[in-house]
Amino acid sequence: MTVHPPVVGHCDELLEAMGAFRASAHITERWGERLAAVLTGGGRLLAAGNGGSAAQAQHLTAELVGRYQHDRPAFSAIALHADTSSTTAIANDYGVDQVFARQVRAHGRPGDVLMLLSTSGASANLLSAADAARSAGLRVWALTGPAPNPLVAGSDEALCVTASSAATVQELHLVAVHMVCAAFDAVVEREAA
Repeated sequence: MTVHPPVVGHCDELLEAMGAFRASAHITERWGERLAAVLTGGGRLLAAGNGGSAAQAQHLTAELVGRYQHDRPAFSAIALHADTSSTTAIANDYGVDQVFARQVRAHGRPGDVLMLLSTSGASANLLSAADAARSAGLRVWALTGPAPNPLVAGSDEALCVTASSAATVQELHLVAVHMVCAAFDAVVEREAA
C-alpha cells in the first residue's frame, strides 16, 4: 500500500512542530496551576474560538465541567460560542465583532480567566473579547498560530504554535488543552489529599 506524500507530509509537519511546542510545556503547566487556583476559589473560565478553534475551546470547558481523566468536582467553565441564541442575537444587534466581548462583559468577573484560541491570532471578535476582558479585570490567555499576531499583543500570556497549516496548529492546541487539564488536575488532587 502506498501512502501519498500529502498524507505523510501532514505527520512530518506535526512532528516538526511538536519539537518546538514541547519547549512551551512550562506555559501549559503554569496555566493549569493558575486555573486551579481561580476555579477552586470560585472563579470561572470563559473560552472562545471560531470554527475548529471553537471546538477546541469547547473541549477545554467540557474537560473542566466534566472531568479530564479522574473523577473530581465540577468547575465553572463556559464556551462562549456554544450559546447559539446569544451569539446570533449579539451578532444581529451589535455585529459579529461583539459576539464574545458582550458575553465576557456579562459573565466575566475580576480574577476570572478568558482563554482565546485562534490559528491566525487576527479574528476581530477575539480581539474585542480580549479588550473587554482586560477592561473587566480578567486574565487573558491566547493559544494561537505563529507569532507575531494581534491576539498575542492583546493577551496577558500566549502560547504560539509555529506551523504552516491551520490543521497542525489546531492539533497542537488540543495537546495544549490536555496539558493544561493535566496540570489543573494535579493541583486539585494535591489539595484534596
